[in-house]
Amino acid sequence: MSTRLPVVTADEGTVLDGPSAPPWPHQPTVEWQVCGVCNYDCSYCIQSKASRVGHPDDETITRALQLFANLEGIWEIKMTGGEPFAFRGFVERIIPGLCALPHRISVLTNLSAPLSVLERFARLTHGRLNIISASLHLEFTTPDEFLAKLQRVRDMVHADTRMVVNSVLVPERLAEVQVASEKVRAAGFRFFPQLMKVKKGVHAYTREQMEQVRAIVGDLRLAEETRSANMAPAYTGRRCFTGARYFVLLQDGDAWSCRSARRHGEGFLGNLRTGIRLRHGPVLCPYTICPCSVPANRGMIEGVAAHVTREEPDEA
Repeated sequence: MSTRLPVVTADEGTVLDGPSAPPWPHQPTVEWQVCGVCNYDCSYCIQSKASRVGHPDDETITRALQLFANLEGIWEIKMTGGEPFAFRGFVERIIPGLCALPHRISVLTNLSAPLSVLERFARLTHGRLNIISASLHLEFTTPDEFLAKLQRVRDMVHADTRMVVNSVLVPERLAEVQVASEKVRAAGFRFFPQLMKVKKGVHAYTREQMEQVRAIVGDLRLAEETRSANMAPAYTGRRCFTGARYFVLLQDGDAWSCRSARRHGEGFLGNLRTGIRLRHGPVLCPYTICPCSVPANRGMIEGVAAHVTREEPDEA
């Protein structure tokens, strides 16, 4: 019996003729929002408070694991939130279930979980954990506290696990972010700054603030080309394989082709209870901002080389 998933035509555009997967190196990926709950309430969070609620019930977790078991090949299951560790079932049910599958495991976390929980997570995923993307939120921690914990985690995980620190370029905290970036790099971690996103795109930095941004990021054009920072680029009109070899799965079981599509109410792929159907090929990207760096880093977008064989910046 075939385990290939059926397909659906995208709401936001016609699926193009051609291959069902990128004809260039890529890493098929699911971004699984394992809970909406977050123990932080950052003033700059792009997610509304109304969306920062809920977690999957036991049936939804079981169905998600069944879906992943039916995916052909080796996928990366990258888990986000909210804050994944704020959901007790994350370490108790989700991680053991994923470790029974052949796929890669990655996580985006604010690193606020107790060391005992992080140690259990590291033990369960030892040799299976691909990337830890640790978010530094200066409204809730200091660089020194954050790095002390991150260094402890680095000692716990397998040596092949890649680690990156991401931080939002909050306009009022740019001087603090610059100091933090220097400390992160001095500690031997990759620092990945992100322009602050707002509901309609990117925050409108003042001229003075952009000078501070350049002091942290460096050459802005080079940063966008090399993806050494999340500059919220546009890939409008390029072939994009999100919805086919990449999709976003929410805590309620809904699946969407990408984050931009979901914000526009487009690219719905179904629900775990009624069936999720992937596209059979690419569409032309209709959006003027790609807020998440993961699709580009995983090779979903035409003309953007994947970062699947070396340490890469990464965030959701």
